[in-house]
Amino acid sequence: MTTANPLITETETPTVPSAPAQATLTLRLAMGLIGMLLASLLAILNEQVTAVSMADIQGAFSVGHDDGTWLTALFEAANVSTMVFAPWFGVTFTLKRFTIGAVLATLFLGVLCPFAPSLPALYALRAMQGVAGGCLPPMLIIVALRYLPPKIKLYGLAGYALTATFGPALGTPLAALWTEFVNWRMAFWQIVPLGLVCCFAIQRGLPNDPLKLERLGSFNWTGFATGYPAVALIVMGLLQGDRLDWFNSEPIRAMFGGGALLFVVFLFNEWFHPLPFFKLQLLSRRNFLHGLTTLLGTVILLVGVAAIPGQFLARAHDYRPLQTAPLSLLLAGPLLIALPLTAAVLNLRRVDSRWVMATGLGLTITTCMLGSFMTSEWIRDNFYLLQSLQILAQPMVIMAILMGVTTGLPPTEGPFASAMFNTVKTFSAALATGLIEGVGTAREHFHSTMLVDQLGNRALLMGQSADTPYGLGELAQRIHEQAVVLTSADLYRVMACIAVALLFLIPVLPVRIYPPWSTSMSSSPLSPSSPSSH
Repeated sequence: MTTANPLITETETPTVPSAPAQATLTLRLAMGLIGMLLASLLAILNEQVTAVSMADIQGAFSVGHDDGTWLTALFEAANVSTMVFAPWFGVTFTLKRFTIGAVLATLFLGVLCPFAPSLPALYALRAMQGVAGGCLPPMLIIVALRYLPPKIKLYGLAGYALTATFGPALGTPLAALWTEFVNWRMAFWQIVPLGLVCCFAIQRGLPNDPLKLERLGSFNWTGFATGYPAVALIVMGLLQGDRLDWFNSEPIRAMFGGGALLFVVFLFNEWFHPLPFFKLQLLSRRNFLHGLTTLLGTVILLVGVAAIPGQFLARAHDYRPLQTAPLSLLLAGPLLIALPLTAAVLNLRRVDSRWVMATGLGLTITTCMLGSFMTSEWIRDNFYLLQSLQILAQPMVIMAILMGVTTGLPPTEGPFASAMFNTVKTFSAALATGLIEGVGTAREHFHSTMLVDQLGNRALLMGQSADTPYGLGELAQRIHEQAVVLTSADLYRVMACIAVALLFLIPVLPVRIYPPWSTSMSSSPLSPSSPSSH
């Protein structure tokens, strides 16, 4: 019993007095916080809408599929890599100036993209836009920890959760709107009005902090020189792995090998550097470690559960984004209500966030198991029930993770937590894409081979030719369709296994925590038994 108390006290007790007496949220400051939320949402929408519209963008530039994949890979590599370092620069140049500069850069590069004179120029513009966009989401957690009063901190984090749930869900409907009814260029230009609004709100609402340029004198050059290329190489390896046949490809081996080696050097440097980008010592806090671990699996679940129906409908029934948009809208709209409601539930002292997370994971497992029974007859309507379960599941899991990571975290450690949290979040999305593509390709090849073998054996036994009673073209289409069905069902089972693994972590790793407003976190008589309490 005595050995558990120090861990629990360290996890639950803030290292500075409860976040300030600037705990008054004025109307002006609220405007600035909303501006930061819109800036973060802008970055997510820019990423998602352009990704969904990529077929139209490639067609407009007369770019083939293989060359087009680098548009996404370069953007994502720059985006994820930048999130490691953005909080450090945000503190140095002030959150207000840095965020407004990043938003304006994102807008400017987005306006230029449709006018790129060549494919290399478009690559360069997309990579630079990935850098600018990667600066935005990390700023939101920092300002939430710094400015939000404890009573409403969870509601502010619910705003951040929109970037992981609502933003991606809105990507497909917006992409369908622009490509089907307006112009493909709007996939790049749609962020301009939103960007101008958030710049105005941030300029008017956030206070003017002094520059801290003296920090440049102790800049962590070793960490930057090893961490940035390390993350970029690994992300590009994940996104290009399936197309280049993974480790059978020399470039993929070089990307993963070089990236892994540089990342080890980066982590070693961060542990000892006096001004690191990642404060690895935070991982000694059980809830922070659990939050990052669970976040890794949760983002894979979010991406997978969202991607599987769209991919199935597109490949089996030739749906375009316009036809799959209702599935995303069904999820996006109610999340605007479900997230604040989940925050209100978690803000009650008697509610254990671990049970809320377990309930959300249970609903996700149910979603995946129902999806694993899909057939070739399934159309969009068959997925509505599965999406409806996610309206409840996603807020429960994401909000519980955010509460566990940020509770007891002083504002001074906000930049470190934001860098680690956002990097894991965006890296997990790239990992999810690589996993879905890799497993999907392998299982589709397996199922296609097995179906052809069974068909050939049956034809031999029946003394018939393999092309009866269907023509070869129709037969090939039926085999392809059935292989897609079986592959999609397999992917749902993989997602279910990930959710089960995350569920098993809950009784083991996290400890009982209380809402940020609670004044008795460190002295609660329930604390000693919290690791195993129910």
